[in-house]
Amino acid sequence: MELIRQLIDFILHIDRHLSEIIRDYQFWTYLILFLIIFAETGFVVTPFLPGDSLLFAAGALIGTGNTGLNIYLLAALLFIAAFAGDSLNYELGKRYGIRAFNGKIPFLKKEYLVKTQNFFAKHGGKTIIYARFVPIVRTFAPFVAGIGEMDYKKFASFNVIGAFLWIVIFLFLGYFFGNLAFIQKNFSLVILAIIILSIMPPVIEVLKSKLKGNKAS
Repeated sequence: MELIRQLIDFILHIDRHLSEIIRDYQFWTYLILFLIIFAETGFVVTPFLPGDSLLFAAGALIGTGNTGLNIYLLAALLFIAAFAGDSLNYELGKRYGIRAFNGKIPFLKKEYLVKTQNFFAKHGGKTIIYARFVPIVRTFAPFVAGIGEMDYKKFASFNVIGAFLWIVIFLFLGYFFGNLAFIQKNFSLVILAIIILSIMPPVIEVLKSKLKGNKAS
């Protein structure tokens, strides 16, 4: 429970924690952010990492001009991290597949796999792009693509587009709008709103499926 509490605190106050990271590690912040984005997209056991909010907060802090970090260099590095993470996840899915969801690993819940498979059934290969903007599904989509042995060239093309759009949209939204007075005063609420908006698509899908199930019965 303490770990969950600390994770929630980190996400909701990510601007403060990220400021401390930049202050303490300076240039190494590039590597730290690279590893976080790579891990969130590259390993199915780390869907809890704060991708969307981290990108927005990083953009907002760089927008102040006080960090010494370059927004374009960071965008390029995080694009590589996002692309490489999904590629690794695809290979893991292709190699280990459904065996990973045997209940022995707490974070790998069968319901997450089913949710992502349903997402694939509805959107096809474009799921790789759409999933970038949906927490949890973002982490499991490339793994499921690997399980289904999607053609890698097709997967890679969707991966490039999805990684680019995800990084650029959230990072530069933070860069250009994160320092508006209203957002600065309500930064935790803005981060919470980003999280809620991000998880709305799968929630809506679950509600729709339940309504259909109730009507069918």
